[in-house]
Amino acid sequence: METFKIIILSLSALLLLFVGASRLSNPIKTYLKSSGITLNNDVDLLNEMRGVSAVMLLGGILIVLGIFVPQFTMSSFVVGTLLFIGFVIGRLLSVIADGKPNKQIVQGIAFELVLGGANVFGLIQCLS
Repeated sequence: METFKIIILSLSALLLLFVGASRLSNPIKTYLKSSGITLNNDVDLLNEMRGVSAVMLLGGILIVLGIFVPQFTMSSFVVGTLLFIGFVIGRLLSVIADGKPNKQIVQGIAFELVLGGANVFGLIQCLS
């Protein structure tokens, strides 16, 4: 596999694995540290946060498979594209509907946009 594709998948997987595992294991502490968001000890809210975190973690696992198993490479780029571009779309809709978030979240949007674009590029390369 080309080096650039490996780098895209590796960065995407590392981010999703790290953030997914951190937020799954301790959402209150992780959200405060990484996003500046204070979560209340609300069972329903924590359930939602852990659900999204598990999707991120499992997406990261699938992306890792694409690095080592060539048959999963295209699927890995599809998953990376859907997750990162999905977060960007949702966050931009929130900016329009709810207003501008804090600096940490804006930085997160930038990272998601870059990784989403890189995954789209990798996907296009797989299809050509």
